[in-house]
Amino acid sequence: MSKKRILSGMRPTGRLHLGHLVGALENWVKLQNDYDCYFMVADWHALMSEYEDTRLLAENIIDNVIDWLSVGIDPTRSTIFVQSYVPQHLELAMIFGCLTPLGWLERCPTYKEQLREVKTRDLHTYAFLGYPVLQAADILVYKADSVPVGEDQLPHLELTREIARRFNSLYKVSLFQDPKAILTVTGRLLGLDGRKMSKSYNNTIALSDSQEEVTKKVMGMITDPKRIRRSDKGHPEVCNVFSYSGIFCPEQKDELESACRSAAIGCTECKKKLATAVNARLQPVSQQRRRWLEDKDKVKQILVEGNRKAREVAEATLQEVREAIGL
Repeated sequence: MSKKRILSGMRPTGRLHLGHLVGALENWVKLQNDYDCYFMVADWHALMSEYEDTRLLAENIIDNVIDWLSVGIDPTRSTIFVQSYVPQHLELAMIFGCLTPLGWLERCPTYKEQLREVKTRDLHTYAFLGYPVLQAADILVYKADSVPVGEDQLPHLELTREIARRFNSLYKVSLFQDPKAILTVTGRLLGLDGRKMSKSYNNTIALSDSQEEVTKKVMGMITDPKRIRRSDKGHPEVCNVFSYSGIFCPEQKDELESACRSAAIGCTECKKKLATAVNARLQPVSQQRRRWLEDKDKVKQILVEGNRKAREVAEATLQEVREAIGL
């Protein structure tokens, strides 16, 4: 029995950070054991928001893939490819765009949130409104059974299902199935300053940071605002350092919570423990990263092969789509 297929991707908008590691990449590594995995560098999606400054896009693509390989994404078990090198994505998105009502896109909560929150870029564009249509094409062109997503992406996945059903209904076929969500379960990881983790806020720890950089960033993290003196009892439920500790040193969580509440441990000592734990988690990634940085030609060859395989699968789907619609 063949493995079920999944599709997931990341936008190459900058260096990958701890949020990517615990929120997606570590889960991707596990999924390789049970699924036929297609992992996509979503450069078209990156262009939708970063079109005004694309200078680092090509560099970010290679750098992100190096991070993927360094955490354990195995190109012999998974297909790693670049979205723009598989033209069938855009062809299917064009077809889906013909049958997707504007109201479906305008009601998308992520679209409305981004227009409201993002002030540094102009997102009032045709492409950004159609973001979920391309996302549906990304998933359905591979006939993915499942998609690993966070809860905030569930509305997009439901829209993918609606587009698939509408296509099947209009053309009296059963070409596309409803892809299921594989919810990514992880602790909530905010930025170092307690805000949403984002490179634009400069509040991340990158997977490529040195041990010294990691330690410096952790030591500068915001802690319990109510704890002024070392002798004050802490409130770990509102401390960002404690939330990180629950993810990176879970075996010490109960001990740290008790010590914090009783003032048996100070914030500086707690940060030192966290820095040690984060560096330990990143050490094998850093070792692998150095190896891949010395062999970028191999990374590019992995993408060449992944792009070829992805195009073959995508083209098979497009042949069925063209036949269904009479092209």
